[in-house]
Amino acid sequence: MDKHALWKWLVFAGLTVVSLALVYPPDKRIPLGLDIKGGISFTVAVDPDKVWKSMRDDPVNKEIADDKLKGQVPAAVRSAREEAVEVIRNRVDRLGVAEPAIYPEKDNRIVVQIPGMGEKDKDRAVRMIKSAAVLEFSLVHPDNDKLVGRMFEKGLAPEGFIMPSENARNPYFLRDPKVPDEAMDAGFWARLERFNVPDKAHRLLLERDVDESGRVRYLPFFVRIKPEMKGDHITASRVDYDQLNRPHVALSFDGQGAKAFARITSELAPGGMRNPNPEGRRLLAIILDGRLYSAPFIKTAIYGGNAVIEGDFNYEDARELSIVLRSGALKVPLDLIETRTVDPSLGRHAVQSGVTAAIWGSIVVFAFMLFYYRVCGVVANIGLLFNLVLLPVGLMLTAGFLGLFAGGGAVSGKFSLPVMTLPGIAGIALTLGMAVDANVLIYERIREELKLGKRLATAVAAGYDRAFITILDSNLTTIIAAFILFFFGSGPIRGFGITLAAGIIVSMYSALVVTRMIFNVITSRSNLKTFNMLSFFRAYSVDFLGKRNLAIALSAAVIILSWGVMIWRGFNPPGSIFSVDFLGGTSLTFEYAQKQDNAAVEDALTRAGVKSPVVQYQKEVAAGSQSEYMQVRVPVGQGDLARSAIEAAFGEETEAKFRVVGEDTVGPQIGSEVLLGAIKALLIAFVCMVIYVSWRFRFAFAIGGIAALVHDILVSLGVYCALGMQINGTTIAALLTIIGYSINDTIVIFDRIRENQKLARGRGFAEICNMSINQTMGRTILTSLSTMMVVLMLLIFGGGAIFDLALILFIGMVAGIYSTVFIATPVMMMLHRDKQDVPAE
Repeated sequence: MDKHALWKWLVFAGLTVVSLALVYPPDKRIPLGLDIKGGISFTVAVDPDKVWKSMRDDPVNKEIADDKLKGQVPAAVRSAREEAVEVIRNRVDRLGVAEPAIYPEKDNRIVVQIPGMGEKDKDRAVRMIKSAAVLEFSLVHPDNDKLVGRMFEKGLAPEGFIMPSENARNPYFLRDPKVPDEAMDAGFWARLERFNVPDKAHRLLLERDVDESGRVRYLPFFVRIKPEMKGDHITASRVDYDQLNRPHVALSFDGQGAKAFARITSELAPGGMRNPNPEGRRLLAIILDGRLYSAPFIKTAIYGGNAVIEGDFNYEDARELSIVLRSGALKVPLDLIETRTVDPSLGRHAVQSGVTAAIWGSIVVFAFMLFYYRVCGVVANIGLLFNLVLLPVGLMLTAGFLGLFAGGGAVSGKFSLPVMTLPGIAGIALTLGMAVDANVLIYERIREELKLGKRLATAVAAGYDRAFITILDSNLTTIIAAFILFFFGSGPIRGFGITLAAGIIVSMYSALVVTRMIFNVITSRSNLKTFNMLSFFRAYSVDFLGKRNLAIALSAAVIILSWGVMIWRGFNPPGSIFSVDFLGGTSLTFEYAQKQDNAAVEDALTRAGVKSPVVQYQKEVAAGSQSEYMQVRVPVGQGDLARSAIEAAFGEETEAKFRVVGEDTVGPQIGSEVLLGAIKALLIAFVCMVIYVSWRFRFAFAIGGIAALVHDILVSLGVYCALGMQINGTTIAALLTIIGYSINDTIVIFDRIRENQKLARGRGFAEICNMSINQTMGRTILTSLSTMMVVLMLLIFGGGAIFDLALILFIGMVAGIYSTVFIATPVMMMLHRDKQDVPAE
């Protein structure tokens, strides 16, 4: 009897209670990601060049040399990002959104996640987050009416605008329908400001106005670039109404601001120091972030520290402007580099399909273990159940530990449950299948000990002891891969990494500690003499190494053919094998009532001017029903055009009834960075495997393992793309998982080779390798089969990211079984110093 049994049971009970407390009640305690509950996610960045320009233009830094000032930029960028996080948090909090997530990320970036916000509110949220909130009060040119009149007499209109056909008492422009919204970037507005200006001290701004018929007009004003005052001293802003019940924004200044505003208005009012003509009309333009809201006539001095911003407002516009002003200004503008939108209905279908896949995967694994291992299978299933029960505390500890190294934005909080994402659900199901691996290794060892005639208790103890090192070696490689996923991934991929690492750690505890405690009770308090187990895999005597040339030829054929198809797809059209995660662009997801041919959708997009569209359909199965979605990927800057084209051709007004339920927009900069990050993560994973296997075995063993991993990656990626799939962030997560998991079986064989070298004295190294492969073939198939059954359920029932993950994992696992036998060991033998020649067929 284990003298520490009482303490082990007490620790186990304590962990169980804590774990259950963490998730009860589940609807309130389990934080869900946007890909599950729907919402909008933005990634914005602080541009170091803009920070540098702001520092250089600041009069305070006038005497500082450029080289010295540039050395202060990194610290200034960090400070600007920290301040931006607080400003954005204040703005989002005032929206009344439940549980928004706003946190800094690497490379000067800030992630803003707003759950529950729909597609129709996206543009408003973008404006609110990006707005620098720089409020300026500037003088309109005293001869503005004459300058505008001459411009219209000459028939001049700035780019993007046209003059109306009729003559109006107050000249105005109309939008040019030929110029799309995408063309109105920062450069566009910069050119407009310099259009037909009277001098360098003024700029052209347009005030948006709506006439009685509802037509949008743009009134031109030439405004001084240097403001009379800024809105630095605003203490309050609120929505108010004028005498005609039209909403506007009422401002209040502090004492210093009130004094400055009173001075300016008294000087500019008729008869004032700067406007001595009693009939003189001076206009004061009210400008926020370069947009002219209004240019009222200053009738008299304004005392009391109050002002009003009027304009073409509805209540929501006025509320948005009030929130931005009240939340404070951003020191530097923010660049929007990524947006992701998930409709709640899409998230609901996705999570239903993920949960369905996880449930069926669990049922299949439980049934298999019970059928194959009988009593031991019952113990394994109890361990698997507690694996699920203890997973919350494992997730909390793992997320908290990793969060210490990656900042608070990586997880939902310090030592709390991480945000659950769709890849995270897949990770839970996957770790359930992987958890069986340890049980299989232990039970097969117990079977061997029983065959040697040992007593049941002794056989159980020996089985656990002899399997421990193999389990530790094989699972640590997967944990390494999971950690790399966390540190080099982002968003849902990080969630998958946390779930995978936590699942493996908890499964090791369940398999090595919990089930052994149960077996100790069985062997000490029952009359069982042995354990009956099925045995589908008898002793093999196959010359695997002798078939290495045939195996190499088969592998080469699969790799060449699949990569040939992949490369061909990559050029037809160019870049079609990569998702927007890597190339940048926009990916739109539509639900529909009537499916349309890919060619019809592509034709509608092409006729609208969209370049190189990629159209795909995907299915999700959940709760006995099947949902199907269409995904469209278009290049950077063509998302709105693609959406308009599809809605015009197949929208709600047609029988097809296409509706956008998801949108991902990734800038080209972040896309290229993600691609480089993925390559770096794969290389680091390979290096970590070489170091670990070299430390645990020998360098020759490590090279054999790496050769098998390279083979698995090439086969997985080639076949995956040849089947018409796109490489995305989930694909990289799957490849890293394959690297960690595929080497498991290789380590099992290598461990047996090391053991047999001590036991089979006098035999050649090649013979020992062949013998070891034959001895472990049964458990190699069993351990892979248990995980593949779960992956197969994810393939059948999962959709979207879960399907992508499951497909490449399935391919990789099949390739992994093959490479463990026919690639890893032959390559290791070629480098091993005790190698002996083996005849090849």
